[in-house]
Amino acid sequence: MKDLAPQIFRKRLLIEGFFTTEVSENTLIDFFRFITQNLQLRTYGEPIIHSTGGLGKEENQGYDAFVPLIDSGIYIAVWSGYKFLSMIIYTCAEFDEQIALSKTQSFFEMTAIEHSLF
Repeated sequence: MKDLAPQIFRKRLLIEGFFTTEVSENTLIDFFRFITQNLQLRTYGEPIIHSTGGLGKEENQGYDAFVPLIDSGIYIAVWSGYKFLSMIIYTCAEFDEQIALSKTQSFFEMTAIEHSLF
């Protein structure tokens, strides 16, 4: 992918995997607090958590969650039935991707995890 704006620092970390912990709205709120503290990223608003609440296909039930960062944001999609999550940390600030991976894996008790940094 061509970098169209090399003068703007952007760091994106995509993490996907299967988890074993129980995930609820409160779990996601706690995770956002946990991960932003561990990565020293600053928020400027409360997390926004949406639950599909029975709408749509049964296999797609779960959560969409976002927390705004002063330097961009973190988004998580959760498929509850599959116990699968997909998360992207998108920032204009530096952060340690190894800490992001290890802390996410331990928080959600993930059994399989993949990631891509770009």
